[in-house]
Amino acid sequence: MDENLEVAERKISGLTHKISLLKKEIGKVIVGQEETIEQLLIAFLAGGHALLEGVPGLAKTLLIRTLAQAIDLKFRRIQFTPDLMPSDIVGTEILEEDHTTGKKFFQFNQGPIFANIVLADEINRTPPKTQAALLEAMQEFEVTYSGKTYPLDRPFFILATQNPIEQSGTFPLPEAQQDRFLFYIKVGYPTALEEATILMNTTGAKSEEVKKVISGEAILELQKLVRDVPISEDLINYVAKLIRTTRPETTNNAYVKEWVSWGAGPRAGQAMILTAKARALQDGRFAVTLNDLKKVALPVLRHRIIVNFRAEAEGIDSDKVSKTLLEELSFTN
Repeated sequence: MDENLEVAERKISGLTHKISLLKKEIGKVIVGQEETIEQLLIAFLAGGHALLEGVPGLAKTLLIRTLAQAIDLKFRRIQFTPDLMPSDIVGTEILEEDHTTGKKFFQFNQGPIFANIVLADEINRTPPKTQAALLEAMQEFEVTYSGKTYPLDRPFFILATQNPIEQSGTFPLPEAQQDRFLFYIKVGYPTALEEATILMNTTGAKSEEVKKVISGEAILELQKLVRDVPISEDLINYVAKLIRTTRPETTNNAYVKEWVSWGAGPRAGQAMILTAKARALQDGRFAVTLNDLKKVALPVLRHRIIVNFRAEAEGIDSDKVSKTLLEELSFTN
């Protein structure tokens, strides 16, 4: 038992060191955005995909590119536009000729989805039909084309950016598509000091070089370690109660019944527990606390609680609902 504990402690120590190195490399380019970076790394450790939303110019794309530069994995960027086709993402078959025999055959030409880290830039600039080309890859880690299935290399992450849906030229992501994202991260404006630093750092001739500090094998090992982090039965019951309270059909909560069209499904509970484990491990702890669960609740539930039209008219969004439930729901209930 003591030997196993020592092994776990060494792994945790190695993890926190790698994460600190990763944060340091990202910090060479990205000023501030500590919470966004933390949530992005939690999604990585938990092995899930992340959706980042913010107005143009907040360095969403730069953040993901910088993260990819610090990790020794294959990276591809897909710029989503209104005329983008599913084959532009998945790939297509092209006619080839065997120069030895002269026979012609179709060869599958892999699309940019065949990478370890895929940046789906401005994902809501393209219609839902093209957005749906990512569904199978995100859930099954494979792609099917012309009746053949092609596995994707692991680890595999889709990091998508989108502009607020109020902006012109955007298509809202279908609920099924949103649910595939482990985290829905909102990127805000920098502080006054951070903005001054950004202006100073980006208008001169000096540029920072980002080094690769972690390998794909190490990430897979860390993802496995995340699942080994223990969580108490009481905390699991708390998560189950919270998720069920978000559903108008299964709760007596008047607030939810008044403002929510439909609540979160079981995948939300899975995501909440898994990301809480990743957060604990990122902090060097081998146990989940109630605070871990509360810290990951908003990015987990943000896209899984759908408010009704009346709530939208009153300015009540899913974050407001989640915060209210977290305040009302006692751990001892």
